[in-house]
Amino acid sequence: MKEYKYPKPRSRFLKVECTKCGENQVIFGSAAGNIHCKKCNELIAESTGGKAKIKTKIKEILG
Repeated sequence: MKEYKYPKPRSRFLKVECTKCGENQVIFGSAAGNIHCKKCNELIAESTGGKAKIKTKIKEILG
């Protein structure tokens, strides 16, 4: 039986920390829209049509 290998995904989930208030949030690396902090409404990721432009500190890259 032939073993099929699936391609790895190009984007991942990221755990980020808001630079303004310190709130932690999990976001998608290829977000389709702008992402704001849930606590203080600061812009933390900007949509570019491909990978999002992260405007805050990335704490961890999730599987």
